[in-house]
Amino acid sequence: MTDPIADMFTRTRTGARARHDAVELPWSRIKEKIAQLMVDEGYLKEVKRVKNKTGSGDWLRIQLKFDGQKNSVFAGLRRVSRPGLRVYVGYREIPLIQRGLGISILSTPKGMLVDREARKTKMGGELICSMW
Repeated sequence: MTDPIADMFTRTRTGARARHDAVELPWSRIKEKIAQLMVDEGYLKEVKRVKNKTGSGDWLRIQLKFDGQKNSVFAGLRRVSRPGLRVYVGYREIPLIQRGLGISILSTPKGMLVDREARKTKMGGELICSMW
């Protein structure tokens, strides 16, 4: 797999469209941090690290969040920076997603941050994804 973060987003999008309660994917610290930021922002319900019974590696279980009509809370999730084309922005160039209703996740020297926090701390970095 050349881009495990894009795989995470694809599994999350297709799980939400199929109205699954949860999706599972191979665990990594970066994926867990990105998912935790999405939980903190209210786009996902819960994220857990699950031990694999065979001992071959841990899994990340992401609980998806739906509204009363069983529609996904988020409408879109897009990978911005990818292995073939990295996208770096300063804190002044961080784009507004859906006129401020969506979020961008950045990888900064202070760790993974949401666009609001990055602007507040005047910290730029690699633009990982956009979610709305």
